[in-house]
Amino acid sequence: MKRAIVIAKGEVQRVGYREAVEKIARRLHITGFIENLKPYDVRIVAEGEDANISKFIEQIEIKKFPIDVESTEVGFDTYKGEFEYFEIKRGDWHEELLERLDTAGALLYKSVELGGKSVELGGKSVELGEKNVKLAERTVELGEKSVELGEKSVAIGERSVALGEESVSIGKKMLKKQDDTIKAIERGKEEIVTEIKSLREDLRSYMEDRFARIEDEIEAIKAKIGMD
Repeated sequence: MKRAIVIAKGEVQRVGYREAVEKIARRLHITGFIENLKPYDVRIVAEGEDANISKFIEQIEIKKFPIDVESTEVGFDTYKGEFEYFEIKRGDWHEELLERLDTAGALLYKSVELGGKSVELGGKSVELGEKNVKLAERTVELGEKSVELGEKSVAIGERSVALGEESVSIGKKMLKKQDDTIKAIERGKEEIVTEIKSLREDLRSYMEDRFARIEDEIEAIKAKIGMD
């Protein structure tokens, strides 16, 4: 068992600090008391099991508006077991009343301040909500345009397919015409070759006849001049 003497400094008077310490002591089965120490500090005497005293010293360093414990001076003494429970030693009732009023005023001021911030945040939330609605409307509008563009893209794709099929058909027709042209050229070549062959045969026959007549004429001349 252990006895601790603590001096807490900071915003610890007229802010409800003593009540907060009393609750911590009750929860940890600590006995003793807490009292205001003029002009600004608070004195605590606490007895209990070693582990609970350590937790108590740690937990009473409160920093939660309006309480702000800036520092603590801790000393230890022999456990005496002289307390039945943990109590708040209060001063003159006028001072206690003023302290309670000060605590209530601080909490009220904080409540009003938080209320103002809440209203401000509410206004910002409304503004953000309106922006979200506008963005949603814009998103829908863009979605509709996207669908429209998609439909146009599909139409263009279908047109491209149709043009491709038409190009294939034209290509097939051109190939057929090309084949027909090649066949016509082949036929023309054959006809030209045939005509050339015919001309050669006619020319040869003509030349043979011509040579035969020339030979006959030469023989006749020879006979006349007595060369036989």
